[in-house]
Amino acid sequence: MLNILRQRHAAQRFLHTTTSRPGYIVLVPEIGEEGPLGEGLLTPNGLPAFSDITIEMCLGAIGQQASAVEKSVKALEQDIQSGKKLNSADIYGELDAVTAPLETTWGVAKALYLGNSTLIPTKSYMNIHERARNARAAKFCNKTVYTALLEEGDEAGNAGEAEQRLRQKFLLEGKLNGLALSKDGQDGLKELLIQLGRERGNYKNKVNMSVHAFAHVVNDFQLVRDFPPTLLEATARDPSQALEGPWKVTLQPQIVEGFLKYCPDRLQRWNVWRANVIKASQQQDKSLENSTHLEKIRALRKRQANLLGYSNFADMSMQTKMIGSVDNLKQIFAKLLKFAGPAQSVQLEDLQNFATASGANHKLEAYDISYWRRKQIIANHQLLEDKLCEYFPLPRVLSGLFALSEKLFNIRISEQPKTEVWHPAVKFYNVYDGDSSNCSTPVGGFYVDCFSKEHKFGRNNGWMVGIRNRNKTANLTPLCALIFNFTEPKQGKMPLLGYDDLQMVFKTFGTGLQHLLTQAGYSDLAGLSNIEWDASQVSGYVMSNFLDDPAVLQTLSGHFSNDQIIDMQLAQKMRLLKTQLAGYNLCQELYLADLDVELHRSDAFWLDVVKKIWPVYQCMPLDKKDAHPCSFTDIFAGDWAAAHFSHLYSKLIAADISSSFAEKHNDEHYATVGKRYKQTFLSYGGSVPTAEVFRRFQGRDPSVEALLKSLDIFAPSQTTENN
Repeated sequence: MLNILRQRHAAQRFLHTTTSRPGYIVLVPEIGEEGPLGEGLLTPNGLPAFSDITIEMCLGAIGQQASAVEKSVKALEQDIQSGKKLNSADIYGELDAVTAPLETTWGVAKALYLGNSTLIPTKSYMNIHERARNARAAKFCNKTVYTALLEEGDEAGNAGEAEQRLRQKFLLEGKLNGLALSKDGQDGLKELLIQLGRERGNYKNKVNMSVHAFAHVVNDFQLVRDFPPTLLEATARDPSQALEGPWKVTLQPQIVEGFLKYCPDRLQRWNVWRANVIKASQQQDKSLENSTHLEKIRALRKRQANLLGYSNFADMSMQTKMIGSVDNLKQIFAKLLKFAGPAQSVQLEDLQNFATASGANHKLEAYDISYWRRKQIIANHQLLEDKLCEYFPLPRVLSGLFALSEKLFNIRISEQPKTEVWHPAVKFYNVYDGDSSNCSTPVGGFYVDCFSKEHKFGRNNGWMVGIRNRNKTANLTPLCALIFNFTEPKQGKMPLLGYDDLQMVFKTFGTGLQHLLTQAGYSDLAGLSNIEWDASQVSGYVMSNFLDDPAVLQTLSGHFSNDQIIDMQLAQKMRLLKTQLAGYNLCQELYLADLDVELHRSDAFWLDVVKKIWPVYQCMPLDKKDAHPCSFTDIFAGDWAAAHFSHLYSKLIAADISSSFAEKHNDEHYATVGKRYKQTFLSYGGSVPTAEVFRRFQGRDPSVEALLKSLDIFAPSQTTENN
């Protein structure tokens, strides 16, 4: 049985940024290996010393802390090889402790990078990121530790639930990184992953070059007159004079999306849409085509899966997913399509009739849908998004969000104005838990930076950055940063939030709550750590689903000019922004999710797979030159291969959870269900499989019915057997 408690390093903080993923390791130069661990990064109260932190300090600290982790793993390896009897719980605790300072520095750097990359430039951050990632991977990629844990056998069953879960994590990470292979097999996997990394890099570079190769210049203000301010600023030659023009439309996804929604000229919309669906293909520029790289990536991933004992990459991907298998996933797709397909047909026919009545003398195509959807909701329901946002100034939304969370989960959120921050506009809050035995001591804390200057591409975005995880061994409480890129106030006028902004803010904060309220003792299981990919967004979607309640919308509202609360009738109408064309939108999600899975289990050429899957979900014909898989960066250059469905599945789980809240719309019921949700989803983190967490919350397995009802496309006359 594995067991030793060695000398511990002073564990000052722990951060979870992303769950460790299987992949190859890129070595970077050793940086700052000598000196005290993370000296100067923390204030006496244990929070980051943001006023004094420099790039050099972060680089030095990450080198020292990474080296400490690697030395600790090496010492553990030597103890096992020497025959010492070791206790797995002690090992997990020690590795938690030694990794804590590394993860904190990593989180601090990421918060600074997202808040303002002039504080941590991209090159410096990537050095920190790779060095930390490599060191953190060391504890999951050690053959000796893996073998010892594997040989525990029946003895492991006597361990606690958390320890068994950690053992499963170590063994799965080890297997997916090739530790069960022979030396030749490991060498082959390493070479394959190097090739795969090269092809993924080529794919990404060609997409980036294709995006920048296209520039559609608009000189006529009438074509941009309906653009929201964020889109105007992102396309204007001079963002400070966004109404002056000219406006440059690029193929950044959020700019394309906005242009297709707001531009009234159909030919202009077609031009941008066509450029977008053929980018990185032979149809655009043969020197930038990604078809070859796409096929090489697919082939290499299949070889990777085969080496590791799986029939294809999709089956391998399911090992880290709540859904469990491709067969289970396909059943979910079929159940959703049974309702989404007919709803899509009806909704598109209705939209066509509206467009025709409004003067359109053509059949609607893909590049017409979002434009006419916006026009229809204005004409039929008088929902003007630029008017709606006037009721939702950012400070009012945040105070309402905090108040709602306090009622739901019996917590208290308190601003701490004297805390060191990286910009004067950043605020810090402590979180107190009313259910804790010591409710006067904070259980965690979070920073809020509303005005990051980073990643502004025509739409507001938000990120939850874990700075440290809960770590019972080192007596550490969780810490995170919520970072948004709203435009800074002008003449004292705070940003006004549209419906998409409200969804984004709630989703970001909901994710933060799972990080902050976790009760898991090990940092590798706390918060979002060890959560299955397809459940990682559940807590965010649960929070954003409260926006379906018009009473909640009223608590967030206060017109910027007179503080007037939004009218109940108007608040009720806002749900149409979610449900209009919901069948069509769900079919688009299903198509992309199924296409991703099929591309990672079929041997057919990618275009043949597209032609097979397209008519299953799409009403409109596939354009002959459409080559959209050639620019699937998240899937073929990122980490979402055979995992794109995770976004949709998280929504499905969240909708089922939210249906329990929605049974009664009053504070008492919300608090009762909120307590149950807090004791399960917000508490367990990754210490219990999410499928079991769901059963403990709901008393059954998930159903598709709640999601369909939330989108107003559930037809009771249609059966959802075993849904």
